[in-house]
Amino acid sequence: MSYIPRFKTKYREEVVPKLMEKFQYKTIMQVPRIEKICINQGVGLATSDKKLVDTAVKEMSMIAGQKAVATIAKKSVSNFKLREGMPIGAKVTLRNVKMYEFMDRLISVSLPRVRDFRGINDRSFDGRGNYTMGITEQIIFPEIDIDKVNKITGMDITFVTTARTDAEALFLLKEMGLPFKNQ
Repeated sequence: MSYIPRFKTKYREEVVPKLMEKFQYKTIMQVPRIEKICINQGVGLATSDKKLVDTAVKEMSMIAGQKAVATIAKKSVSNFKLREGMPIGAKVTLRNVKMYEFMDRLISVSLPRVRDFRGINDRSFDGRGNYTMGITEQIIFPEIDIDKVNKITGMDITFVTTARTDAEALFLLKEMGLPFKNQ
């Protein structure tokens, strides 16, 4: 028997019936699902110190459980001392088992470690059912050893869903367990 993540089982057994009931879908294929989670991190001081990008890629690989890649500048900007082709950040895209495992760790372990946490903002939807949240410190993840961190940096986490509207995506993410602020 193969391994099935806890959140995938939760989605199939709890979230899908609630979505079917609330939005009156005719078939189970209409029910929105999370397609992928994209994690991005820009390293502002990468123009002066190339090792910061390597550190960001290594840390993001530990956080995601999958190899991250460095992002490359597409254009040269003289004001930022940025040249085309320079590495300026790190990114990783998670799907299937790794996506559900990351979401589980984010909700149950990492977000409760944020100082003065009162929930995440529910206004960061893009109009097409995708949600992006920002994290200010990478040290909230238990995979990161605080003693070995040179510089505290933030990252953006994007939940890409098949929902057609923001209301469907909000309901989906709330039922999956994302702790949105009570408004």
